[in-house]
Amino acid sequence: MASRLRSHGALVLVVVLLAAASMALVGVVVNGFGRSTTAVASCEPSHTASQVVQVGLYDGGNGMMGAAPMMLRLIPSPSSGSAGQVTFVVTNYGALNHEFLVLPMPADGIGTRPVGSDGKIDESQSLGEASTSCGAGPGNGIATGSRSWVTLTLRPGNYELLCDVPWHYADGMYAAFTVT
Repeated sequence: MASRLRSHGALVLVVVLLAAASMALVGVVVNGFGRSTTAVASCEPSHTASQVVQVGLYDGGNGMMGAAPMMLRLIPSPSSGSAGQVTFVVTNYGALNHEFLVLPMPADGIGTRPVGSDGKIDESQSLGEASTSCGAGPGNGIATGSRSWVTLTLRPGNYELLCDVPWHYADGMYAAFTVT
């Protein structure tokens, strides 16, 4: 019995040491919901427009029984800009993969797009997308702790920024962006 306890104790110690060493090697960022994600410090666009909007993608809670429901957020900073070229630099601070799209604001306002049975919206009006981990443009999603970016030329008007991973839009992962 004592040898079994020592074996389990040694195994736990090895796991803890390996976890600590891996966090020290990659760095750790704490997101707005207290969850840690790895940072990709070298993942930056090589060229940006004179206007840069930092967009944070967040998720919190795991939606499991007895736990808080999933909280999804997309937060642009700033939330407005001037007409012309704008670079959106999008960082995933959550634990789930996300993507980022820019669409004209729907006539009924923010968050009113119909969601299909697949949990997605109609992306046909998309003006641009950032969904490549550590790269520009469309891809397979922005991984935890990674960044993506897109540069667009925007006219004056109201836009909706959103994540269209299934059910993320329906769960509130969108924000308004105004161009003057």
